Amino acid sequence: MLPPGRQHAGVRLSGPPDGEVPVPAPVAALAGDRPLRPVWRNEAGGLTFQLGGGPDRRFAKWAPAGSGLDLAAEAARLAWAGRFTTVPRVEARGADHGGAWLVTRGLPGDSAVSPRWLADPRTAARALGEGLRALHDRLPVAGCPFSWSVGHRLERARRAGVELPADPPPPPPVDRLVVCHGDPCAPNTLLRADGSWSGHVDLGALGVADRWADLAVATWSTEWNYGPGWEDTLLDAYGVAPDPERTAFYRRLWSAT
Repeated sequence: MLPPGRQHAGVRLSGPPDGEVPVPAPVAALAGDRPLRPVWRNEAGGLTFQLGGGPDRRFAKWAPAGSGLDLAAEAARLAWAGRFTTVPRVEARGADHGGAWLVTRGLPGDSAVSPRWLADPRTAARALGEGLRALHDRLPVAGCPFSWSVGHRLERARRAGVELPADPPPPPPVDRLVVCHGDPCAPNTLLRADGSWSGHVDLGALGVADRWADLAVATWSTEWNYGPGWEDTLLDAYGVAPDPERTAFYRRLWSAT
């Protein structure tokens, strides 16, 4: 079983930080006298810190200068999505020469890759599927100002200097157009104590796309985090049959972009 987080060539690209993590000065100032704990490092070098604990906990994201992480874009998506479903509420954001930060109010529940849910993958995989279906049903495509289409993702990758095939294969026909999460890996769904989903976090890529752009990655992440055999559990909870063609295409797109 692979550790929590995205993987490539056996190296963990995102997950709980290992060892001591320097705290950026703006994050330390935001914490004040509250306990501060690093909880996540992503593949671009961004960090997430928990400020305080209990129901009043906050989370501070830090994007180092030059990382390419756009916390302003995430704040805009959270503000829009929060009108329709349970996502973190933005409380503060800012930037200086060293990087940018985004502070959100904590949601009830624990990550689907917390030790409790890693030990109960069946419950976690069902919650992931139910939560993703609810997200897709609640967020209205009409009026959504954000895109996560194939063309949008390829163009963004090219602007970032990612080397892409000169003539990529055409996408399969759209199954159902929804507002996708954009990073539907298991860590980004929160679960209540009873095993039901309670909310979604890390919506920096949220936008309109075929639902299989999310489903292909969400099912893939069950293997990364829980081991093989849980993809069908997620799809059953979502309420859709497997689609090998769309799954293969959107997994290739995820890996490429």
